[in-house]
Amino acid sequence: MRTVEWNYATSQLQMIDQRLLPGELTVAVFDDYREVSQAISDMVVRGAPAIGAAAGFGLALAAQQSTARKVESLHSDMEEAANFLKRARPTAVNLTWALERILRKTYCVMDHGSADDLRLAILNEAQRIADEDVEINKRIAMHGAQLIADGDVIIHHCNTGALATVDWGTALGVIRMAHEQGKKIHVLVDETRPRLQGARLTAWELTQYGIPFDIITDNAAGYFLRAGQAQKVFVGSDRTAANGDVANKIGTYMLALATHDNGVPFYAVVPTSTVDLSLASGGMIPIEERDQAEVLGLTFQGMLAHPEGATARNPAFDVTPHRLITGIITENGVAYPPYGENLERVVKKKETP
Repeated sequence: MRTVEWNYATSQLQMIDQRLLPGELTVAVFDDYREVSQAISDMVVRGAPAIGAAAGFGLALAAQQSTARKVESLHSDMEEAANFLKRARPTAVNLTWALERILRKTYCVMDHGSADDLRLAILNEAQRIADEDVEINKRIAMHGAQLIADGDVIIHHCNTGALATVDWGTALGVIRMAHEQGKKIHVLVDETRPRLQGARLTAWELTQYGIPFDIITDNAAGYFLRAGQAQKVFVGSDRTAANGDVANKIGTYMLALATHDNGVPFYAVVPTSTVDLSLASGGMIPIEERDQAEVLGLTFQGMLAHPEGATARNPAFDVTPHRLITGIITENGVAYPPYGENLERVVKKKETP
């Protein structure tokens, strides 16, 4: 089962509703691009690659919904729908990347095709993005698994598995590949507050794969690193700047600081589609701040864990400076410092020195 998948029998988009896991595995069905945008905002689907694929299929739904009979009118409707979808979540660059890739494809059809040809081209390109994601993730996993030794204990933050992608996963996909190669590994799973993507989603995936793990609180990672009980840290990325700064789930920066202080390798696992070479540094990455209710909903012994009237701040991501990152693993190989030179080479499929 793919996290994001087009149903050709019904011409609808199907996505696993990740809000309900691990208690319930439910597939949500969409036939309106506006509903897809809301699903991205509400985190029915999450993870940069999965968001990109969902947005692509959302544009295919918009093409179906449009009543335009002329190519020019349909293309105008697609630009309007793409702008609507782009607003769903600002940090994950794959959202904009997928939509702009599909829109570029439509220009090739406009000069010599009909409106229905354009609709088909949009769906085909969205499907290509989804299919490529699976193949890219497996290539990433092969590169990354070489960095994992037999017996390693690995700290993992948030969820970067099959649920965060179309299938297989990025950082968790690397861990999965090492496990399938026969390496005996153990994962320390950060809970990843406030939405608990680690405790809910990563732990659920590791259970499916038969990979041994323990859930730890986010603020316990430093203890295990200092005690020498973790040999590697693997995280994902929602957007990586040209200098190697990584925007990832909130808490990644603190984890990277503790990792660096204890001399443990820290790897970001990043499809090249998530690298934004137009941004010189991570300070230029827009950071989404979500509803405070996600923080204030916490209970303790059956009661709210905060005084009545309390307020909260809820940034969804933080930026880890490139100086704290040992290597950036992509489908084209591993980039090492200096990232200002080597990351661009890897993105453009050139070998690093």
